[in-house]
Amino acid sequence: MRRLFASTLFATLAFAAPASAEVAHTVQPGETLWSIAAANNLTTRTVAAYNGLSEDAQVVLGATVRVPTTVEGYAALQGAGLVPATPGAAAAAPAAAAPAAAAPPAQGGYTVRPGDTLSGLAAGAGVPMADMAAMNGLDPSGLLLAGTVIKLPTGASAPARAAEPAPAAVVVPPADPAPTPARVGAADVTSVASQHGVSPSLAAAIAWQESGFNNAMVSAANARGVMQVMPGTWDYVQRNLAQRRLDPSSATDNVHAGVLYLKQLLAQTGGDEDTAIAGYYQGLGSVESRGLFDDTERYIDNVQALRSRFGG
Repeated sequence: MRRLFASTLFATLAFAAPASAEVAHTVQPGETLWSIAAANNLTTRTVAAYNGLSEDAQVVLGATVRVPTTVEGYAALQGAGLVPATPGAAAAAPAAAAPAAAAPPAQGGYTVRPGDTLSGLAAGAGVPMADMAAMNGLDPSGLLLAGTVIKLPTGASAPARAAEPAPAAVVVPPADPAPTPARVGAADVTSVASQHGVSPSLAAAIAWQESGFNNAMVSAANARGVMQVMPGTWDYVQRNLAQRRLDPSSATDNVHAGVLYLKQLLAQTGGDEDTAIAGYYQGLGSVESRGLFDDTERYIDNVQALRSRFGG
């Protein structure tokens, strides 16, 4: 979801399960066995069997869930008698046909190091300092604090100092929309989407992919809330697309902002959903000038796969 310099959103749900070994995942607030499985393109049954759980088991906050590779997961299903334990069955099983795709990481996220300046970072990225400040909700003349999470242009080279250790304390710029400790449900997102003439399943899938419906989420690229809206995008939506003042502290209005922006992307792409989804993640300007990045293609696949969970 981007403007000014084709910014990007954080897809928050998952880590990539490596091709050769399980990954230990610590259960986060609001997560379920299904959400952990879906984020790794695995079935709930597979993750449940691998962990010796029933499919309807409730995971506990802070507990560790082992996420298998597709081959390991299929072996667990065989061991539990849930799929045929015949020679070659694992190779033929759809679940084991390819490595699990995971939610792609944030594009262009950067944590400010001591000595960095906004003008220097903007010059290195090849964009006007005012544009970078506007997208990140920063004062162009203000002090840039070490630890500040900012978004760099999609596709720009990472600053040389990105290889240095990042400050332990992270600073979120005090800009709208504000992350707040609130959650919405799928019904809330689909209702807002219906109001604005956007596919409810598409909006819900993006919201889930972005934040798990968690309005407290702030990405490593400074995107905020349920729909992971950048400060610059929030300002653009408020000025150009919203018919009323949106409350920057409201989880529901964060959804309104994201849906309105998604509607704009659909209009700009002639209703091409895949390109609109790509624009939401990578930035439409970047998609048009650079084509789809590999992680953008994974993002599209993830969102489209999630839609069936929300009625479409």
